[in-house]
Amino acid sequence: MVNAVHLRLNAADRSYFAILKKEIHALAASAGFGLKRLAEIDIVVAEIVSNLSKHAIGGEVLVKLIEEKGLQGIEIISIDNGPGINDLKNMMVDGASSKNTLGQGLGAIRRLSDVFQIYTQKGWGTLLLSRLFDGKLPEKKVRAGFDVRSLLVPKPGETECGDGFYFKHSKEHLKLFLGDGLGHGKEAAIAVNTAIEAFKVCHEHSPVENLRFINLAVKKTRGLVATVAIFHFKERRWAICGVGNISTKTYSVNGAKYHNPYNGIVGLNMPTSMKDQEILYEPGQCLIMCSDGLKSKWDMLKFPGILRNDLSLLDAVLFKEFVRGTDDASIASCKLYV
Repeated sequence: MVNAVHLRLNAADRSYFAILKKEIHALAASAGFGLKRLAEIDIVVAEIVSNLSKHAIGGEVLVKLIEEKGLQGIEIISIDNGPGINDLKNMMVDGASSKNTLGQGLGAIRRLSDVFQIYTQKGWGTLLLSRLFDGKLPEKKVRAGFDVRSLLVPKPGETECGDGFYFKHSKEHLKLFLGDGLGHGKEAAIAVNTAIEAFKVCHEHSPVENLRFINLAVKKTRGLVATVAIFHFKERRWAICGVGNISTKTYSVNGAKYHNPYNGIVGLNMPTSMKDQEILYEPGQCLIMCSDGLKSKWDMLKFPGILRNDLSLLDAVLFKEFVRGTDDASIASCKLYV
């Protein structure tokens, strides 16, 4: 099982913890995790909420099912607005505590997780990422050519998300799609999911042509805004085209580059004349796309070192800092190793 959308769980105080634990346990159980791994997931969640209760201000947890290397997994992200961790290296040592407790929390989470990272800033808060798989991941002998992560959450109060993300790849191309159905709720979700189904079967290698193909497929829906980004491995370049307010930036050692989308709505009033924007690959380059569920002036400059972290932490930093909270929100990020 795989969930495109993160389940967003309130962890602002202890009154939410029992519900949060049950929700995550039920999600993991539905995916068929073995009993031993289920118990370990329960321990990780218990330690996360314990840390939130001791150190956090206004905490929340994002969780979704994932699949990698043929293994079922679960991704858990803890977000808080606490004081941050002053000495992270020391706090990772078993027995270390700033609250005169046993200090087993972070050490236990790290031991049980297949992927574990923390990003923290003094006075800003802390983000914790834990991924657990129902089996042993094969060791990476050679780094993969790319890494792609996404974070999508529905508008508060909605059960369906009107934002959608999908990527596909071959030896020649990596193709990314991020869309935002007009409005929110069921009809917005239908629009963006119809677009994704069209994107899946489109064989064009130009973002403009992908958007034209999608435009025809979604004409009976309420429409959407969308961006398609395609990396050509042989030419080592990005081609990008967007219609509507999906914000796209690439970051590298030489700074940030912003992609300007066209005005319009896919499925309703597509521009008749569009061109792909080309961006050449640079070592360490990271591409990020966000829907307007985030504030328009989002940026990574105030988060030193975040681009060296797991992309899910990068997405979570943007979510924590810039989410509006009045619409569906989506962030997709991609880092290349070519």
